[in-house]
Amino acid sequence: MSTERIVRVANAQGFWGDSMLAPIRLVNEGPVDYLTFDYLAEITMSIMQKQRSRNPEHGYALDFVRMLEKILPVCKEKGIKVIANAGGVNSKACAKATSELIARLGLTGMKVGIVEGDDILDSLPDLIAGGESFTNMDTGAPISDITDRISSANVYIGAKPIVEALEQGADIIITGRASDPSLVVAPLVYEFGWSMEDYDKLAAGTIMGHIMECGAQCTGGNYTNWKEVKDFARIGYPVCEAKADGSFMVTKHEGTGGLVNIETVTSQLLYELGDPQNYLGPDCIADFTTIRLTEVSEDRVEVSGIQGRAATDTYKVSISYANGYKLLGSLCVPGPDAVAKGQLIADMIFDRLALHGFDLPEEQRFVEFFGSNVLLKGLVQSSDEPHEVMVRIGARSQDKEVLSVLGTEMAPVVTSGPPGVTGFAGGRPRPQDIVGYWPALIDKSKVTTSVTVNEV
Repeated sequence: MSTERIVRVANAQGFWGDSMLAPIRLVNEGPVDYLTFDYLAEITMSIMQKQRSRNPEHGYALDFVRMLEKILPVCKEKGIKVIANAGGVNSKACAKATSELIARLGLTGMKVGIVEGDDILDSLPDLIAGGESFTNMDTGAPISDITDRISSANVYIGAKPIVEALEQGADIIITGRASDPSLVVAPLVYEFGWSMEDYDKLAAGTIMGHIMECGAQCTGGNYTNWKEVKDFARIGYPVCEAKADGSFMVTKHEGTGGLVNIETVTSQLLYELGDPQNYLGPDCIADFTTIRLTEVSEDRVEVSGIQGRAATDTYKVSISYANGYKLLGSLCVPGPDAVAKGQLIADMIFDRLALHGFDLPEEQRFVEFFGSNVLLKGLVQSSDEPHEVMVRIGARSQDKEVLSVLGTEMAPVVTSGPPGVTGFAGGRPRPQDIVGYWPALIDKSKVTTSVTVNEV
């Protein structure tokens, strides 16, 4: 029987809004050494920045603290460490709320660490003046196009400062925009003493983090062969059993729902993947073509053979900016001739907008007849006339007033359009801000991270 040391890392949140049951079940239903929480997507940072502008004590994932309240006593008892990028744009406030919770629960001797340095919004003008271009990676557009509209700017930092927090004894580590896989790389570097220049092992940790970063998507969630998946209500969240040589086992707690096999793991490996030989991260470049998957037993897939190379000399930066407004409303339209009625309704709403004196170009309009094969249009043929459709009508504009007027003309369709229109109980739609996404790069030497660990 092998006595080789294993470190178990589990991911309890795949995004901000994932099931609050996940961390509770992970800490109670089986062995875990580290629990990671991956909250942040590109748009999330801008939302948090807006929340902080309204309340200086906000700007982080508020439900993270609510989750901790349910699991911290068990984590302390079992020695489970927590690593979360829940700090958003206000890691200090998140750490303060966490420390207050620990005190309120009567838990002593726990250390809370925060990693900062990813938020470069305030220093952006100086960085630009110093030569950083922040050219849009997708379009090649200059940052000057949006400098007066930027709402957030965050660097995807790596594992090194998280490792520093672990070395200082932190039980809970809160970061801002740390790279998703780096949350997983850090505890492996710390536990196994890996060098930050051992790129094969860093690549293994990066791929392990990639497999787990979307939560249950690697354990049967969002899986094509969904009929094979057992008990979606109690789907098991991912647990990876890592070894010092960089190999690891993808699994879930025994007795839970879901499914782990080569296909579910492969599905997640291919998720959001660009060049498989050059998966770029702040810690290394991982080569996905070197991965070997072995189905060892039921719900256990071994991952090995991973190779990596040194990371680039730049970090990715996620910049958000104000990009106008959008509006979306919906109406339910019954048959017969539901699609024809829906088209008439859409045309008349935009024609009435013109009667108000507003001209909205076609490319800024959105019309969809949900129920008429729109999701698989062009892929699956359907000649059946639907008995009913949901008409979704929307638009985008730099002029908020145009959209406000458009919203006022949706409800009147119920009494002044074709017969049978219903489903407007949600009220008049109102314009919402559009948050634009601007990906860019920054020289690593221009980014300084800091680590603070305090005992509660």
